[in-house]
Amino acid sequence: MRLSALLLTSFLSLPTLAEDNTIQYYPSANPDAPFSVATQVGNTVYLSGQIPLDENGNLPETMEAQAHQVMKNVQAAANAAGVTLNDLFKCTVMIDDIALWGEFNKVYITYFERGRLPARSAFGADGLAMGAMLEVECMAFKSTD
Repeated sequence: MRLSALLLTSFLSLPTLAEDNTIQYYPSANPDAPFSVATQVGNTVYLSGQIPLDENGNLPETMEAQAHQVMKNVQAAANAAGVTLNDLFKCTVMIDDIALWGEFNKVYITYFERGRLPARSAFGADGLAMGAMLEVECMAFKSTD
């Protein structure tokens, strides 16, 4: 009985579709990428995890440089979906070496207005795509105005 109630509660809390019952996909600039840069369901935009690859496909060498690049990539993904960093309400940060969490935070907070930081989770990860030191995924609210 408890499992049934839990499953029903989980189902009822799923995001609702846009009024026309569609999901909007924002494809990656790389047509071979196995994911969309973002997906919109209703007013919620889900940004795929971004790693700190620069425009040439290279990873910067230091955590500070990777932190700046990953935030630029998050910003570009958000813009592609029609939102800004100010529209982000939740981010998840995966860091290959959790000891570098503080170093990442110093850069991360510079990308947001004071008092407008998204809710956030961070955790250490054992290996990230392409040898990146970090990956950041976010959710944003997209107004219909």
